[in-house]
Amino acid sequence: MLEALTGSGLAASAGLNAYIPLLLMGLLSRYTHWINLPSGWQWLGNGWVIAILAALLAVEVVADKVPVVDHVNDLVQTVVRPTAGGLAFGAGSESKTVTVSDPGQFFGSKQWVPIAAGVLIALAVHGVKATARPVINATTAGIGAPVASTAEDVTSVLMSLVAIVLPVLVLVFGVALVAFVAWLFRRRRDRRRQRTAARTAGFRV
Repeated sequence: MLEALTGSGLAASAGLNAYIPLLLMGLLSRYTHWINLPSGWQWLGNGWVIAILAALLAVEVVADKVPVVDHVNDLVQTVVRPTAGGLAFGAGSESKTVTVSDPGQFFGSKQWVPIAAGVLIALAVHGVKATARPVINATTAGIGAPVASTAEDVTSVLMSLVAIVLPVLVLVFGVALVAFVAWLFRRRRDRRRQRTAARTAGFRV
């Protein structure tokens, strides 16, 4: 159960930022005893892998804070974040699969399940993020983009650490995410009503 929560938390974190959970797992595995990656996932602690993830994270952090550019970045990340979520879930839940040398054995043994779960979780969180960002940009004239992006990055870091150290708290994040989605849909509905009311008032004039 705890392993599943760890994987879920890391996958959700990847939905916000693809590189933070993978980089944290690599760093913590390499320099601490907080996480012991299975043999199939120890490549995350390789120095070159850590350096590449750090460079990609730097690019992501900058791109995600610029209005319009952040939208393009979200489109690109539609593939990257779910993929990272699958890797994060697989490693976090101690799945022993990272390279598929025998596809028949891979699918027959259900080793693909945690990776698929991670992809779906990260894709769902990414979808919420990508939907919320245009609303935030529109309501703040773009000023909210760097603030929202920074909050997402911090949340991704905290969620990754919580998933590794106190995975039970991942449930709290799940509740918070559901509440945010509900707020987002209410906000979008209110904006539609306001636009409709404005058009109606314009016609009357």
